[in-house]
Formats: sequence, structure tokens, C-alpha cells
Amino acid sequence: MTFYDDIGGRPVFEKLVREFYIGVGADPVLRPMYPDEDLEGAIQRLTGFLEQYWGGPGTYSEVRGHPRLRMRHQPFKVNPDARDRWLLHMRAAVDSLQLSPLDDQTLWDYLERAAHAMVNTFEE
Repeated sequence: MTFYDDIGGRPVFEKLVREFYIGVGADPVLRPMYPDEDLEGAIQRLTGFLEQYWGGPGTYSEVRGHPRLRMRHQPFKVNPDARDRWLLHMRAAVDSLQLSPLDDQTLWDYLERAAHAMVNTFEE
């Protein structure tokens, strides 16, 4: 069994991402990074990426190719403030899943490392 299967598969990742975007929707720094006309697309891409990363279907790569996360985030100003806001909303989303402590820590460790890796500027 994969981590994806262990925590409940696609429904859990869908809940995670939708909860995350509730926080993003009210965030004055992050919300402008997501145009209204592509918000659902962003939700689907993040869900697909996370489910693939954790052992679910490879649909993300089939549709979008290699994730290339840093390159895909390059057009956006991802500074420490944006990273911390992203982590704040993602932490609330992870908490909403009520995972076991081990599964929570496993998921959170990855998300925290990924968020730090996306920082591409220290400008305000």
C-alpha cells in the first residue's frame, strides 16, 4: 500500500487542496497569484500532483509532463512571506484531515520542504 492509499486516496487529497484554497481565497498576498478563470485548474493541478507524488495515479505527468515545480513557480514572486502564508493555509488544511500523527507528520514534512524550495526571491 502507498501513502496515498493509506490515508484514503483521492478524496483525502481533494479535501486537502480545497481546504487549502479556502485560506488562499482570503489571503491578500496569495490570492492574486491565482486568476479567477484558472482557480479550478489550479485546484486540479495541485490535487493531481500531490496524489501522484504520494503513490496515486500518474495523471498529472500524463497531462502536464514532468512537474518541474521550481520552473512552474518562477513567474510568481515567492518570497518568505508568501511561503509562510502558503504554509499557514496548508497547515490548516492538513489539520482538517485529522490524520494519524505519523501520517500527519509525513505529509507535513514534505509540504514544508517543498514550500521552502519554492522561494525564488527575498524581495518584498
